[in-house]
Amino acid sequence: MYIEQVGKDTNAFWLYVVGVLILGVVLFIGNVPFGVALVAEGGINAAQLSLSEQLQVLPANTTLFLLLLPFALVFGAILLLTRVLHKLSLRELITSRPKVDWKRIGFGFGTVAVSFILMFAVSYFMDPESLQWNFKPKAFAVLVLISVLMVPLQTSAEELFFRGYLMQGLGRIFPKRLLPFVISSSLFGLLHFANPEVDKLGDVILITYLATGFFLGAITLIDEGLELALGFHAGNNLFLSLFLTSDWTVFQTDSLFLDVSEPKVLMYIIGPLLIYSLLFMIYAKKYKWKNVAAHLIGSPTVEASS
Repeated sequence: MYIEQVGKDTNAFWLYVVGVLILGVVLFIGNVPFGVALVAEGGINAAQLSLSEQLQVLPANTTLFLLLLPFALVFGAILLLTRVLHKLSLRELITSRPKVDWKRIGFGFGTVAVSFILMFAVSYFMDPESLQWNFKPKAFAVLVLISVLMVPLQTSAEELFFRGYLMQGLGRIFPKRLLPFVISSSLFGLLHFANPEVDKLGDVILITYLATGFFLGAITLIDEGLELALGFHAGNNLFLSLFLTSDWTVFQTDSLFLDVSEPKVLMYIIGPLLIYSLLFMIYAKKYKWKNVAAHLIGSPTVEASS
C-alpha cells in the first residue's frame, strides 16, 4: 500500500522530522535570490511590500523564474533525502505499483487540459470582453521555456512533499490513514493562503485551497499513488502560466490571454468544486476504484488498481 509500504523499522518518524527541517532550510535559501533581486530593483523598502506589490517590481518572466526556483531546489532535496536519509527509491515515494504509471500522469494532465479549455470557452462565450489577447512573441517564448522546465518541478515538489513525503511520514505515527490525509491536505491548503488571490477575493477563498488539498490527497490515497495528482497539478499550473493570467494572481505572466474582469468570488469556489467532483467520478470509473472510505480513513488491504 502507498503509505504502508514505507517500513516503520527502517524509517522512524524522527527521520521525517529531520527531513522536513532540512527542506525548510532549502526553501529559505531558494527564496534568497528573489529577495536580493527585489531589493536591488526596488530598494530596501521593496522588502516591506505585500506579495501582490512585490510581483510587480521585476519583469514578469524574471519574477516567475525566481518564484519557481525554491521549488526546484526542494524537488532535488526531496529526491536526495529519500535516497540517502530514508534508503528508499523514488518509485516508493511516488507509487505502490511495481513502476511509475506514466499513463496515469498523462491522463491527469489531459483531464485538466480539457477542463481548462471548456472553462475558458464558457468564460469567453459569456463575457468575451473580459479576456484580452496578450501575446508578446519574445516574452512568450521565454515564458514557454521557463514554464516547461520549471513549473513541473514546482508542482512535483509540492506533490512529492505533501502527498508523498509528509503523508508517508505521518503514517509512521498514526495507525489509520485519516489523520495523515487530513493533516497533509489541510497544510497544503493553508500554505496557499499566503497567495495574493486572498487580497482580492478575501479569506473565503480558503475553501478552494482546502478543497484542492483534499481532492489531491483523496485521489492519491484511493489510487494508491501520486501519478494522477502529479499530472493534474502540473497541467493546472502550466495552463495558468501559459494561457490565462490576471494582475491579482500569483502567476502574473506574459500569457496568451489576460483576464481583465472583476472576479466573482463564488465562481472561484463553486467552479473548482464542480470540476473536482466531476474528475473524481471520471477517475473512479476509469480505474475501477473500490472501498473508497477504507482507502481514505483506514488501512486497506485491497491492492491498488492496475
